[in-house]
Amino acid sequence: MAISDEKYVSFTTFRRNGERVSTPVWIAPLADGTAGFTTDLVCGKTKRIANNPQVELQACGARGAVKPGAEVVRATATVVSGDAMRPVRQAIATKYTILGRLAAIFEQVVKRFRGNKPSGTGAIIVQFD
Repeated sequence: MAISDEKYVSFTTFRRNGERVSTPVWIAPLADGTAGFTTDLVCGKTKRIANNPQVELQACGARGAVKPGAEVVRATATVVSGDAMRPVRQAIATKYTILGRLAAIFEQVVKRFRGNKPSGTGAIIVQFD
Protein backbone atom coordinates (compact mmCIF):
# COMPACT_ATOMS: atom_id res chain seq x y z
CA MET A 1 0.00 0.00 0.00
CA ALA A 2 1.31 3.47 -0.91
CA ILE A 3 1.65 6.01 1.89
CA SER A 4 -0.92 8.24 0.17
CA ASP A 5 -3.48 5.42 0.42
CA GLU A 6 -3.34 5.54 4.24
CA LYS A 7 -6.19 7.31 6.05
CA TYR A 8 -3.82 9.23 8.37
CA VAL A 9 -0.16 10.02 7.91
CA SER A 10 2.36 11.39 10.38
CA PHE A 11 3.93 14.29 8.48
CA THR A 12 7.35 15.21 9.86
CA THR A 13 9.15 18.49 9.20
CA PHE A 14 12.43 19.67 10.67
CA ARG A 15 13.31 22.78 12.66
CA ARG A 16 16.50 24.67 11.85
CA ASN A 17 18.25 22.85 14.70
CA GLY A 18 17.22 19.48 13.20
CA GLU A 19 14.49 18.75 15.75
CA ARG A 20 11.64 16.70 14.26
CA VAL A 21 8.05 17.99 14.42
CA SER A 22 5.30 15.52 13.47
CA THR A 23 1.64 16.21 12.76
CA PRO A 24 -1.09 13.76 11.73
CA VAL A 25 -2.70 14.74 8.41
CA TRP A 26 -5.13 13.44 5.82
CA ILE A 27 -3.35 12.84 2.54
CA ALA A 28 -4.52 11.96 -0.95
CA PRO A 29 -2.69 10.74 -4.06
CA LEU A 30 -2.55 13.10 -7.03
CA ALA A 31 -2.65 12.16 -10.72
CA ASP A 32 1.04 12.98 -11.32
CA GLY A 33 2.32 10.52 -8.68
CA THR A 34 2.68 13.10 -5.93
CA ALA A 35 0.38 13.43 -2.93
CA GLY A 36 -1.02 16.34 -1.00
CA PHE A 37 -3.05 17.73 1.85
CA THR A 38 -4.54 21.09 2.77
CA THR A 39 -3.21 23.29 5.53
CA ASP A 40 -3.27 26.82 6.88
CA LEU A 41 -0.60 28.88 5.14
CA VAL A 42 0.36 30.58 8.41
CA CYS A 43 1.48 27.62 10.50
CA GLY A 44 4.66 26.05 11.76
CA LYS A 45 4.93 23.34 9.15
CA THR A 46 4.78 25.79 6.23
CA LYS A 47 7.50 27.92 7.85
CA ARG A 48 9.67 24.85 8.44
CA ILE A 49 9.20 23.69 4.83
CA ALA A 50 10.38 27.12 3.62
CA ASN A 51 13.65 26.47 5.49
CA ASN A 52 13.95 22.76 4.73
CA PRO A 53 11.66 21.05 2.20
CA GLN A 54 12.83 17.55 3.17
CA VAL A 55 10.05 15.72 5.05
CA GLU A 56 9.17 12.24 6.26
CA LEU A 57 5.82 10.45 6.27
CA GLN A 58 4.64 7.38 8.19
CA ALA A 59 1.28 5.66 8.51
CA CYS A 60 -0.39 6.62 11.78
CA GLY A 61 -3.69 6.82 13.65
CA ALA A 62 -5.93 9.87 13.98
CA ARG A 63 -3.97 11.16 16.99
CA GLY A 64 -0.59 10.75 15.34
CA ALA A 65 0.62 7.50 16.93
CA VAL A 66 2.75 5.83 14.27
CA LYS A 67 1.57 2.34 13.34
CA PRO A 68 3.96 -0.41 14.52
CA GLY A 69 6.42 -1.25 11.76
CA ALA A 70 5.33 1.67 9.57
CA GLU A 71 7.90 2.46 6.90
CA VAL A 72 9.47 5.94 6.83
CA VAL A 73 8.84 7.54 3.45
CA ARG A 74 11.10 10.45 2.54
CA ALA A 75 9.85 13.24 0.30
CA THR A 76 10.31 16.84 -0.73
CA ALA A 77 7.46 19.20 0.16
CA THR A 78 6.20 22.28 -1.62
CA VAL A 79 3.63 24.74 -0.27
CA VAL A 80 1.09 25.94 -2.84
CA SER A 81 -1.95 28.22 -2.81
CA GLY A 82 -4.61 29.56 -5.15
CA ASP A 83 -5.34 27.55 -8.27
CA ALA A 84 -2.34 25.28 -7.64
CA MET A 85 -4.11 23.78 -4.63
CA ARG A 86 -7.32 22.90 -6.49
CA PRO A 87 -6.22 19.32 -7.39
CA VAL A 88 -5.32 18.69 -3.74
CA ARG A 89 -8.71 19.89 -2.49
CA GLN A 90 -10.49 17.73 -5.07
CA ALA A 91 -8.41 14.66 -4.16
CA ILE A 92 -9.09 15.13 -0.43
CA ALA A 93 -12.83 15.63 -1.05
CA THR A 94 -12.92 12.47 -3.19
CA LYS A 95 -10.94 10.30 -0.77
CA TYR A 96 -12.57 11.47 2.45
CA THR A 97 -16.08 12.09 0.99
CA ILE A 98 -18.38 13.60 3.63
CA LEU A 99 -15.59 14.25 6.15
CA GLY A 100 -13.58 16.05 3.47
CA ARG A 101 -16.51 18.30 2.62
CA LEU A 102 -17.18 19.03 6.30
CA ALA A 103 -13.52 19.97 6.76
CA ALA A 104 -13.78 22.42 3.85
CA ILE A 105 -16.84 24.02 5.43
CA PHE A 106 -15.05 24.22 8.78
CA GLU A 107 -12.11 25.99 7.07
CA GLN A 108 -14.51 28.63 5.73
CA VAL A 109 -16.11 29.18 9.16
CA VAL A 110 -12.72 29.56 10.83
CA LYS A 111 -11.63 31.99 8.13
CA ARG A 112 -14.64 34.24 8.84
CA PHE A 113 -13.95 34.37 12.58
CA ARG A 114 -10.23 35.12 12.27
CA GLY A 115 -10.88 38.76 11.55
CA ASN A 116 -7.73 40.65 10.57
CA LYS A 117 -5.33 37.87 11.52
CA PRO A 118 -3.24 36.67 8.58
CA SER A 119 -4.48 33.36 7.30
CA GLY A 120 -5.30 31.45 4.22
CA THR A 121 -5.74 27.91 3.16
CA GLY A 122 -3.09 26.34 1.05
CA ALA A 123 -1.81 22.88 0.34
CA ILE A 124 1.36 20.92 0.73
CA ILE A 125 2.37 18.69 -2.15
CA VAL A 126 4.95 15.97 -1.55
CA GLN A 127 7.19 14.51 -4.22
CA PHE A 128 8.48 11.13 -3.10
CA ASP A 129 12.25 10.57 -3.20
